[in-house]
Amino acid sequence: MSVHQCTENPPDLDPTSGSGHVEKLGNLDTYVCGSTHSKLAVLLVPHVFGYETPNLRKLADKVAEAGFYAVVPDFFHGDPYNPENQDRPFPIWMKDHELEKGFEESKPIVEALKNKGITSIGAAGFCWGAKVAVELAKEKLVDATVLLHPARVTVDDIKEVNLPIAVLGAEIDQVSPPELVRQFEDILASKPQVKSFVKIFPRCKHGWTVRYNENDPSEVEAAMEAHKDMLAWLIDYLK
Repeated sequence: MSVHQCTENPPDLDPTSGSGHVEKLGNLDTYVCGSTHSKLAVLLVPHVFGYETPNLRKLADKVAEAGFYAVVPDFFHGDPYNPENQDRPFPIWMKDHELEKGFEESKPIVEALKNKGITSIGAAGFCWGAKVAVELAKEKLVDATVLLHPARVTVDDIKEVNLPIAVLGAEIDQVSPPELVRQFEDILASKPQVKSFVKIFPRCKHGWTVRYNENDPSEVEAAMEAHKDMLAWLIDYLK
């Protein structure tokens, strides 16, 4: 996996960003927004820079405005990847935040949502988070999933998914290159019983949906298009 693309263009984190608030959910600090009366929830699993990414929280707010209860847990326990920390390079950081651990910690989140009366849950995973989201889908712990510029998601993972899944990939992506995303598409096309949607965004780089430059109209436009596709998928398949 290209470490560089997963860690380039780090966002300025802001713990006060977003219109929601942080509370404990399934033992993790979690950014939550939306009506607590909604029966539909979306679990947004972040990239390596974590749940204080302003663009990710903005997207969670957008999900909430569409009628969902949106949650973004802090899977990194206050320790998102920091490229400025030269003493802790990415491979070392990853050992402390393994994807298997993320998946295990997502289970109590799902349980906590059900205990709130939520009847349908979607998972949207970004980069690191896409692997957690696909594991949730494989175990049928959610009802629909969206993978956005996934990292470490394999062909075998996609083969095991038997519920509605959308994959949004980037043309300029060494982590999940277009060739791999097309393989995902072929596998899903061979399973007509599984609702699927696969799209590769031209001229976009890995991470474009949450690490876009707000002052670059083309980057904003591409990110908004991906957000629209993600929301449309969740609205269609979370009932």
